[in-house]
Amino acid sequence: MTVLRDFSTPGILCALNMAASMRVARALGEPGLAVILSPSRLITPIMVLPVRTKKRMFIPPSVNRKHTVEDMTKKAKAAGVIVPHEILERPINVSCTAGIHDQYVPPEGDARLSTLSRDGFAQRTEQLKQTAASQLAIRKIKNYDHDFSTKTFPERAQEIFIAAHNCLTEFDRHKLHLLVTELCYPNMVRGNRYRTIRWSFVESLEPPRVVQVRCAEMVSKGNLYGQVTVRLHSKQSLVIYDRFGRVEYGKDEPRDVLEYVVFERHLPNPYGVWRMHGKIVPSWAPHKDPIVKTVLLPGPVLKPWQELEDLKLEKREPPST
Repeated sequence: MTVLRDFSTPGILCALNMAASMRVARALGEPGLAVILSPSRLITPIMVLPVRTKKRMFIPPSVNRKHTVEDMTKKAKAAGVIVPHEILERPINVSCTAGIHDQYVPPEGDARLSTLSRDGFAQRTEQLKQTAASQLAIRKIKNYDHDFSTKTFPERAQEIFIAAHNCLTEFDRHKLHLLVTELCYPNMVRGNRYRTIRWSFVESLEPPRVVQVRCAEMVSKGNLYGQVTVRLHSKQSLVIYDRFGRVEYGKDEPRDVLEYVVFERHLPNPYGVWRMHGKIVPSWAPHKDPIVKTVLLPGPVLKPWQELEDLKLEKREPPST
């Protein structure tokens, strides 16, 4: 006969729970039971979440205050950083000078006045002074360039002048550097990137001649630079086209041109050559013709569905410049 036991009574449940607890205590021992029954494990954990109630703009004190050089130097010294002394330096080129030494002043109209007049006597006296200074400079140049002569140099200078301008029209910058100095090069090529130059040397109206010779020192004593001013009176033609192919300056017809060109050489350099250094433009020279620039004429505003041929365009004159 099967006997059914009822475990739902409270007394029996308590007995079973106590028996299970004693078995757990025997299995864990006293240290393990102490860890389980620790008060810290019975406390509910608390999580703290920061909540931002208002946005405040913080401006560092270094932003409002403008630091001077003295303040920064003091802070650097306090931090143990050595501040070097600033030396203002700029690079220089010793292959040529930075300008024309004792620039030649051509007489007004390139004419010789009568020695009987007061102005003519003053002009003649000034020419004698310039001739004496040129003779001293020629002696210094001949110490380095033994083949230098005021009779043969003008023809050589004219060849350099023609070759330099031909290289400019052909945009041969590598060869142009060999014919002009570093001072003259940027003055010749500036603004010619999108232009077409047509230049030609027609003939020489007068034989070129040397009007002044100077010998200047730079940086140290003995570092000499010879400068020779040559008078060139020739017939040339010049036409400059813009990037659209329109004539910007000049005409195809040859014109008489009177120029005073300065040539320079670094004398102590054994490989130095005579190069074109600059031009002297006298104050009495006539002004050049203005450059005709290409401008965009304002036209009608077209809608996406309109064509330019559909509108009646009126002939408009370009704005005066």
